[in-house]
Amino acid sequence: MLTTFRSNPRGQRWSIAAIEILGLSVWFVASAILPALRDAFGMSSGAAMWLIAMVQIGYVVGAVLSAVFNLADRIPAHYLLTAGALTAAITTSVVPLTGSVTAAFALRFLTGFALAGVYPVGMFVMASWSARDERGKAFGLLLAALTLGSALPHLIRSYGGLSWQSVVWISSGCAVVAAIISAAIIRRGPEDRVPRAPFKPAAAIAMFRNRDIRWVNIGYFGHMWEMYAWWAWVPAFIVAAGGRTDLTSLDSLTAFVLIGIAGAIGCLGAGRMADRIGRPRAAGLALLISGICCALSPLVFFVPKAVALPLLFVWGAAVVADSGVFSAALSEVAPGELVGTALAVQTALGLMLTNVTMISVPWLGDRWGWQFAFLLLVPGPIVGGLAMFRLHTAQSTEIAEPGPTPTLRAGVKI
Repeated sequence: MLTTFRSNPRGQRWSIAAIEILGLSVWFVASAILPALRDAFGMSSGAAMWLIAMVQIGYVVGAVLSAVFNLADRIPAHYLLTAGALTAAITTSVVPLTGSVTAAFALRFLTGFALAGVYPVGMFVMASWSARDERGKAFGLLLAALTLGSALPHLIRSYGGLSWQSVVWISSGCAVVAAIISAAIIRRGPEDRVPRAPFKPAAAIAMFRNRDIRWVNIGYFGHMWEMYAWWAWVPAFIVAAGGRTDLTSLDSLTAFVLIGIAGAIGCLGAGRMADRIGRPRAAGLALLISGICCALSPLVFFVPKAVALPLLFVWGAAVVADSGVFSAALSEVAPGELVGTALAVQTALGLMLTNVTMISVPWLGDRWGWQFAFLLLVPGPIVGGLAMFRLHTAQSTEIAEPGPTPTLRAGVKI
């Protein structure tokens, strides 16, 4: 039965989605229980910001090392996925057992480092089980899973009576299940036909000279400027908008709906749209909607909930909707022999950029008021959206005026 499941594209894609949901549940667990963590470890507001950011920093280091050693192209995917999910589970589960802030920081760093073997590898495997004409839909499924997984700790915390330690351990248990699924089921797919090559720094630099890859990455970086900061701090935004200081169970459930449910709907919808109208237009539209919601965010503090919650729901759908579109687009424009490395480099640089806004947003919230904190994010979707509409215009011009082979398909010559 397992042999049959391993060779079934739909079974593989849904298995990868399950791994992302369960494995990435440890990513934002600290955000879901931050007030309790601050009390338990006696952390200042500044230390709490950095605790959230340590997962991002660890992820960047892990993704960069993965790219340098070309791990995604050399090691069987299920080995990387299994090791990454299991290690993330262990490092997360140990946090409640230590009373040291330094140890907590180190453990969250190691969690992010381990997750570099879960998310980008999952993208690589998803691409290997998806034909080009259905890759947008497949990556939409993957990002919907990422969104649900990132929001899962908020759902766990919404159940009354759970201690913060229990939330951490339940999330860790989910990551263990992800490791088991990976070891038993996941294998590379038939679309993975191109021989793998070692990582070449010159190749990574050359890829940014390619016009289409450059526009895709600019769009992605604009998207990342906004998304992770929104995910990390929307619970605090909700609490402040309600005039409270403590996170209630209802706040946690609201955060899960806004991040997980709305985000999953956005990812699935954008993935299907990308296959129909093209990657650049789909991503540009999502960025446009997200940017408008971002600019309107102060209104959440002044309008009735009947208006504020739908606005936040639309924002939650749009802020992540284009993630899978960018991943699918890069998997198509990057040289085939370096797809895994290209995805790792893209996500590493994007996550590095998120640290700026993840640290700055709460700092601004404390000083200017949370109603204005998210305005810092507005430039991201504006720049990203302009890049994607620019790419769409360039590609449309090439189609209308036949000439040399479009750079979108030309790849990168090393």
